[in-house]
Amino acid sequence: MAEGPWLLVVFVLSIILVLLSIIRFKLNPFIALLITTVFTGILVGMPLNEIANTLAVGFGNTLKGIGLVIGLGIIFGGILSESGAASRIAHSLVDAFGENKATLALAITGYLVCIPVFYDAAFVILIALAVNLSKITKKPIIVLATPLAIGLITSHNMIAPTPGPVEAGNNLQVDMGTYVIYALIVAIPGMLFGWLYSNYVGKNEVYDPSQEEMKEDSPQSQPSTFLSYFVLLLPMLLILIGNTLALFLPENSGLYAFFKFIGNKNIALLFSLLVAIYALRKYITRPLPELVMATADKSGMILLITGAGGAFGYLISSSGIGDYIVGLFTSANISILFAAFLLAAILRAAQGSSTVSLVTTSAILGPAALQSGVPPILIALAICAGGNCASLPNDSAFWVTTRFVGMTVNQSLKAWTMGATLAGIVMFVFILILSWISGILPGLT
Repeated sequence: MAEGPWLLVVFVLSIILVLLSIIRFKLNPFIALLITTVFTGILVGMPLNEIANTLAVGFGNTLKGIGLVIGLGIIFGGILSESGAASRIAHSLVDAFGENKATLALAITGYLVCIPVFYDAAFVILIALAVNLSKITKKPIIVLATPLAIGLITSHNMIAPTPGPVEAGNNLQVDMGTYVIYALIVAIPGMLFGWLYSNYVGKNEVYDPSQEEMKEDSPQSQPSTFLSYFVLLLPMLLILIGNTLALFLPENSGLYAFFKFIGNKNIALLFSLLVAIYALRKYITRPLPELVMATADKSGMILLITGAGGAFGYLISSSGIGDYIVGLFTSANISILFAAFLLAAILRAAQGSSTVSLVTTSAILGPAALQSGVPPILIALAICAGGNCASLPNDSAFWVTTRFVGMTVNQSLKAWTMGATLAGIVMFVFILILSWISGILPGLT
């Protein structure tokens, strides 16, 4: 297997190859990712049988984590749309914020919803709102999806109880209550940046009237606003309630097992789908089996591309590229806050998963961080901000976002990759400001 600087060269070449394959040579992303994964394995000297095995394991592990969420989420979103519930919610948001502030409404929605929920699950549920708001406001879908996605990812990476922030806090031995309060504060500038950035993203975009037409039902034939929001938020509520209550129960108790069960994202979404079918059935005009088949058909390519992206990231990680990059940065003589931010960002770029980058960075820097004299909470937050950056085609979230919005790779790099990266930088700058005044802030002295 390759070692040293060649690993970094291979990583750069692999990213260039996947982007050229898709953008320049117009290969389907699924094929391009598989080819690049094999190419990367060969360049690092991985045995051919191991490349094949790594490809399969990475693909399977990715879909094991989010495959059900994508499938259930597409059907769930289809029922919300077909019943008029998504349209009702979209209209209520426009009424509350005004058409000019629809992007702010989605940014805030993303910020709040993704505190207890994984990004992939929340995005596939909420993208129906962005689609309906696009049709109401006549704004391009990319303009509305961008603040939603950035609002979601900032909360996912910054605020416990999602696993990355929790593990970062644990590794740095912070007080979890104080940590969550500061994370909630730090995530706000990132979320607001996503709202402002959406205006830049939409400068050269135009509304596409060829999008699937919105069903304009009369208010009498749509579910009520309360019922629409209840069905939409039910999976998030189940995840939040289940995981929060489990924190206060003995791990060997029956109640702990029950709440962890209902707080599982797949179970919460499955149960919510059944509730949606029952509660919204009278508002759905076509046969339910036909609706389920029509919506489920959309999930095939999304699942393939997402799995291939996970396989690419898994091979990058297994090849030693991530470990080599870690070694480069830990040996550099730079500020612990900058080291935390940069290392998390580079690990995110190297292997795709923001959660893995947060866990790995905090584990590596933990001992040094605790002896640095810098408040551990700020170091943990800097790691989380770094994990918000550099979502590339080896990240399954890149493809979930790209495919559900219907963006090209170029558009996704601009709206998603660049937008989330800049939001991470904005949050890091805010963390630096907190570090300069940490002596007068409670919990940071």
